[in-house]
Amino acid sequence: MIGQVALKAGTDVEKIKVAKVGDITVERAIADAIATIGENMTLRRAAELSVGDGVVASYIHNAVFDGLGKMGVLVALESTGKKDELAALGRQIAMHVASSNPQALDAAGLDPTVIQREKDVMADKYRQQGKPAAMIEKILDSGIKTFFKEVTLLEQPFIFDDKKSVAQAVKEAEGKVGAPIKVAGFVRYALGEGIEKQESDFAAEVAAAAGQG
Repeated sequence: MIGQVALKAGTDVEKIKVAKVGDITVERAIADAIATIGENMTLRRAAELSVGDGVVASYIHNAVFDGLGKMGVLVALESTGKKDELAALGRQIAMHVASSNPQALDAAGLDPTVIQREKDVMADKYRQQGKPAAMIEKILDSGIKTFFKEVTLLEQPFIFDDKKSVAQAVKEAEGKVGAPIKVAGFVRYALGEGIEKQESDFAAEVAAAAGQG
């Protein structure tokens, strides 16, 4: 329901909250749902993918209802080829994203500070091992390439055939699809992701509940 509203309102969460669902706002609808279900919920984020020609495939992990589960993934594939074959490939890639949790589509999509932090960690490790600076620079070149293979979607080993990368799997699929394929983007949202959970002392909680705290 809220997803349908977001298609018109856009990805700005505050605009979605004040948009109408029937006669009430989305924010009021969520509040009513909390009162009915007895479980707290919040609308924290929204994203959108689109293609000029192609498909936006989806995968819901641990689905309890259609479109409702603990994790959701969208994958956008641009291609003029067969849409049924494209959709099947898109679902496989979405399942891969759910499993492997890539940080970006490719190296260019990574935050430069993330790359620099990884280089700094590697360099510090090799300095502590007593390796000379010139050698460290060469090792870093190789090490950062390995890092890209671990965290970028197109370079990760494809979960359905780990002897090839996702990019290689996409290239091979072009024969079935009948046209070039471009992975235009992906979105992965997991329930509770990004929410800091406060650690608590269970014994202290019990004592407080018993009036001993």
